[in-house]
Amino acid sequence: MAEGQGRNRRFRAPEMEGTMARWFARQRGSPRQIIRCKEEAARFTHQLPAGAKVLEVAPGPGYLAIEIARLGRFEVTGLDISHTMVEIATENAQRAGVSVDFRRGDATMMPFTSESFDLVVCQAAFKNFRRPLNALNEMHRVLHRGRGAVIQDLSRDASDAEIDQEVQGMGLRWLSAWFTRVTLGTMLRRRAYSPTGFKRLVARSDFHACDIHKTGISLEAQLTKSRE
Repeated sequence: MAEGQGRNRRFRAPEMEGTMARWFARQRGSPRQIIRCKEEAARFTHQLPAGAKVLEVAPGPGYLAIEIARLGRFEVTGLDISHTMVEIATENAQRAGVSVDFRRGDATMMPFTSESFDLVVCQAAFKNFRRPLNALNEMHRVLHRGRGAVIQDLSRDASDAEIDQEVQGMGLRWLSAWFTRVTLGTMLRRRAYSPTGFKRLVARSDFHACDIHKTGISLEAQLTKSRE
């Protein structure tokens, strides 16, 4: 299948339930990565008014959503397909003393009314969606007019050297760092979109267009719902 066509993909990610989910949550929760979540929470929301509603799609252990909630100005929701991840994220939010509505659901059939959110964020998960075009259209549907979505993910164009540098910056122990490096460089990179491939997919969606920036191993797509 050609990259970015948006059809059902033949591959799928390992099920993020049970032991696998809890291992993944620990890898994402290193002090350096939490610092990055704090920085991105502030960056993503700096133009939003107080009281805005934010949705994170596939939040996993919920670290980004929790940091957005810590800002104290927004109503934050997380939607994840994994029962275990919803449990972990809810536990993490309770320990952090913040309110985030983590719930289980499918990114391609979101349990929200149209125009419910002022910002939709999706990090490190989009490449695993089996119906990516449907997911984009659902993000578009639940956004208020004139509001936007941010999708961050591994880029297919990421080099081995960039992956090595990224993993070094995660602050992981050597075995976890080795496993993460291998996973990023093999299984995950071949699923990922290049900037060009992602733009082709978005062109077929209700968003029609996006701005893409590549930094290190990641691409970041900014999408806006028309006011019309």
